[in-house]
Amino acid sequence: MAEADNDKTGGRALAEPAPHLAALSEKARDYARNARSENTQRAYDADWRHFASWLRRQGLDPLPPDPQTVGLYLAACVEGGPGRAPLSVSSLERRLSGICWRYRQLGRLLDTGDPHIATVLAGIRRAHGRPPVQKEAIFADELLAMLAVLNNDLRGLRDKAILAIGFAGGLRRSEIVGLDCGPEQTDDGTGWIEIVGADQNGGGLLLTLNGKTGWREVEIGRGSSPLTCPVAMLETWLKLGRITRGPVFRPLARKNGGVSAERLSDKHVARLVQKAALAAGLRGDLPEGERRRAFSGHSLRAGLASSAQIEEGHVQRHLGHASAEMTRRYQRKRDRFKVNLTKAAGL
Repeated sequence: MAEADNDKTGGRALAEPAPHLAALSEKARDYARNARSENTQRAYDADWRHFASWLRRQGLDPLPPDPQTVGLYLAACVEGGPGRAPLSVSSLERRLSGICWRYRQLGRLLDTGDPHIATVLAGIRRAHGRPPVQKEAIFADELLAMLAVLNNDLRGLRDKAILAIGFAGGLRRSEIVGLDCGPEQTDDGTGWIEIVGADQNGGGLLLTLNGKTGWREVEIGRGSSPLTCPVAMLETWLKLGRITRGPVFRPLARKNGGVSAERLSDKHVARLVQKAALAAGLRGDLPEGERRRAFSGHSLRAGLASSAQIEEGHVQRHLGHASAEMTRRYQRKRDRFKVNLTKAAGL
């Protein structure tokens, strides 16, 4: 046994890493955790916990990764069971991504291209695949109706600025709440704002964002009226909230109704969009439960992509999409029937 242990170390126990290497190792782990957004990381952690729990119930070991076992797990998820609703195909694919990501962190490789996993997934897609369920896009007139139902107190002014900036910037909810008043002001910020003075084009708001596809700049011009201008709404919130540094959007303190120093949760954006959309009567043809589920933070992003009647490339850059195809998925009904092949064919 001793000889087997000595082949690469010369019989010496491996030394503890030097202090400066230990610090670098911890820093490397921090960088690895930051490779994914906080929401994605939370989802991946939940995916792994569910997978590991299922393995324990089956008496199976997670190591080494076994494509046959993963195939069984995928089938179990999509079939559901007592007290467990079956997963949609998209949720199942996301869960597989989370499992693969965790295996990579463990130094192991789970190949999703393995014939067994690929075949099981193909069968699941064929049997259970459905068209993607998209959130309703909020158009400009609907946004104005949502703004009108909010109060003009400090909370309402903050929420108006959130909705207007989220729409005009085509921002993800994490990008909205991740904004700081300037660069390098907080450790958890994902971007910052700069209010640019009037010039020949009227000036406006410049956002520097670190999103899914890397850093990008987003310009938000001033609106035609202070009542509908996203920049004016933001300026009002910052002035009355006395915010000059740190997170732009913050909770209100419970004790005195002032502004907290903490960053607002991105879940607030989703709840705000749903609440304001319901109060404004959007999609009143749907039952209330379906109406609530029809809207989310992405409704603002999809609304801008669908409303902006400009060249597609500008919308793509504004949203930070890596491909034009992704941008088209956000453009709800904008170009429907614009090209009529029936007439073009002579009918």
